[in-house]
Amino acid sequence: MTDMKRAAVLGASGYTGADVIRLLLDHPFVEISLLGAARKAGLPVDAVFPHFAPYDLPDFVSVGDIDWGSADFDVVFCCLPHATTQEVIKDIRDVSDVLIIDLSADFRLRDPDVYAEWYGGPHKAASLQASAVYGLTEIYRKEIAEARLVACPGCYPTAALLALLPLVQAGLIDPARITIDAKSGVSGTGRSLKENLLFTEVAEAMHPYALGAHRHMPEIEQELSVAAGGLDLKISFTPHLIPINRGELLTIYVEHMGDITTEDITACWQKAYNKEAFVHPLAGATVPATRMVRGSNHVVMNAFSDRIDGRSILSVALDNLVKGSSGQAVQNMNLALGFAESTGLTQAPLFP
Repeated sequence: MTDMKRAAVLGASGYTGADVIRLLLDHPFVEISLLGAARKAGLPVDAVFPHFAPYDLPDFVSVGDIDWGSADFDVVFCCLPHATTQEVIKDIRDVSDVLIIDLSADFRLRDPDVYAEWYGGPHKAASLQASAVYGLTEIYRKEIAEARLVACPGCYPTAALLALLPLVQAGLIDPARITIDAKSGVSGTGRSLKENLLFTEVAEAMHPYALGAHRHMPEIEQELSVAAGGLDLKISFTPHLIPINRGELLTIYVEHMGDITTEDITACWQKAYNKEAFVHPLAGATVPATRMVRGSNHVVMNAFSDRIDGRSILSVALDNLVKGSSGQAVQNMNLALGFAESTGLTQAPLFP
């Protein structure tokens, strides 16, 4: 029988933290031993998340009160905001080699100067950056299996890169001519109280945000540049906020290289993902939709011919809180701890 592994979840009172809890409650080999949430410290979990009332979970504690030197954990999930996470991880790493699964942006960008440019200040744990593995599971599986610090991708990059990387690596599309139109549910903005996220501000409406300046852009460009053999790529990326709780849909416009067809794109995906548990190229004219993946760790995608010759329209859907965040984090933990990759992640999508 496999020994139970002990997990700590930091930032456990946010949306991604809550979904890590939800998924781990179904994991047969992991028990939740600590829940860190500074603003909710001392409260029982059901005071913040009543839907967890039936489960035996520890009360929230302040992250600053944790003695990492004497703590006995096998994995720490960091669901904290960017800039906060790097300092916490540095404190942990100073005294412990515990597996860290980071859901923030702090270790996704390999170049500290790029991080400083996009996140408004120098990285405070740059010495750890070289040890971080980018946690796009299907692409960096071997590296993740040996990692002690995994930097999980953002939700938008997960959807975009799963669709684009096989095509760029195979030379099927022009990597310098990519346009991404992205839409995400309100949970993607976090759980903090903000006036622009009140119900009356977001309901019955849709709007773009961070036009030309979204922080997921350099992350997507970083990975596409690697796939393109080191080219310094720039993409066009525009995110939109839509009035749903969870879910994400990307429409991506690409230009073919040479005589490539949309059918070649579909065949490339099928070859790349035919053995994957969670990435699914759809058949025929089926159009991806957020309802196909809600609450699950699955990704669906399809490609369609544009009216303009030599172009295709790619459509990708995932749940931003699961495959786009907490589900991928658990998937990466499974790899790093030697469990079957899909353990605890077999929930079917919720419909309707």
